[in-house]
Amino acid sequence: MVTRSRTRVTRMPSRASYERQAVDAILDEAIVSHVGTVGEGGCPVVIPTLHARADEWLYIHGSAASPTLRRAAQAEICLTATILDGLVLARSAVHHSVNYRSVVVFGRPEPVESFNEKRQALQAFTEKLVPGRWANVRPPTAQELRGTAVLRLPLAEASAKVRTGGPLDDEEDYARPVWAGTVGLQLTAEAPKPDDRLLPGVECPSYLTSSHAPGLKSPPR
Repeated sequence: MVTRSRTRVTRMPSRASYERQAVDAILDEAIVSHVGTVGEGGCPVVIPTLHARADEWLYIHGSAASPTLRRAAQAEICLTATILDGLVLARSAVHHSVNYRSVVVFGRPEPVESFNEKRQALQAFTEKLVPGRWANVRPPTAQELRGTAVLRLPLAEASAKVRTGGPLDDEEDYARPVWAGTVGLQLTAEAPKPDDRLLPGVECPSYLTSSHAPGLKSPPR
């Protein structure tokens, strides 16, 4: 993986990793990412989106009319993804923090023109959210594929940064009678709620009774 000055972590560099395995693991678990482009008049624009990884490519998609995706297909972008793992409560206000896993990717996306690769990308998005779902739903039509923009971003220039552990207070503050520690956070899935227009007799699929989606935990029963 290429490491340049813009991907090099300068703040807390000990928390950084430039290994593909670390980058891939975070991208595979994170559900939402943010894409940064430069809009009209040089104004920065950042939008949330879904992503899916396939080998050395990271796919993003949206409407073919999306101004952000049109800009992204013509210039370099910055994509970020973050997983929030917990609150870090210190004895002093300034040392409060969070535990997290994050990735920053730089590069120039390539438009995906082939219907076959577009279909594969949409399958990857669907299967990442809910494994097993693609086989149950109607696949996209040719018209829908024409109306969908898919970009693939090479994972050649990326870095990961991770914070774990408890608070790091100033030495003199350890004598303060203030509770300090961590509060773990996780994304949980609620019980499936059927659509109002669900046909009679259609049962909830087994893959939704206990979610296997990245980052999600099954709700308590």
